[in-house]
Amino acid sequence: MTETHERFEALKSACLSCDRCVLAATRTQVVFGVGDPKSEALFIGEGPGQEEDLKGEPFVGRAGRLLDVMLASIGLKRENIYIANIVKCRPPGNRDPLNLEQDACIPWLREQTKLIKPKIIVCLGRVAAMKIIRPDYKITSEHGQWTEKGGYWMTALFHPAFLLRDPRHKPETFDDLKRLEAKMREVCEYTLPD
Repeated sequence: MTETHERFEALKSACLSCDRCVLAATRTQVVFGVGDPKSEALFIGEGPGQEEDLKGEPFVGRAGRLLDVMLASIGLKRENIYIANIVKCRPPGNRDPLNLEQDACIPWLREQTKLIKPKIIVCLGRVAAMKIIRPDYKITSEHGQWTEKGGYWMTALFHPAFLLRDPRHKPETFDDLKRLEAKMREVCEYTLPD
């Protein structure tokens, strides 16, 4: 077991008992993240929903199945990337996480990011993009555009749950995925298959 792996497991263990905000009182379990912790690509959503809260894994419901299809369209699987959320506990009623909750939980994501050391960060949805890329991020007009920040290449895609509600945006999301594939081929060494 490498030192990085040990540190990652220690971080996960600490996170699983987190009580930094009120979401700890209503969760079934902490949803730490899933995938390859050595991945060059980190995908970040806003927070777990009901199915994720029950299973303890991000993106496992209908939106998760769509995310799997989106990833497959550019030759990726969950095992090739790492998927995490801004908040690790389900907000009641699947509402957007409050700023206070995001601020309490973001240190976990920062530590995950430091240990994963991705080259690319993909924000899934408006909430993640506004927290990670910049507070005034407009996903409807800026999705799929690249910015370099803190040594990471960052972009945002429409959240799969949004695409389920409004499938008219699927064609532009497919274009964004093709741009993601091109960027990964440019900057990543091993994440995408040949």
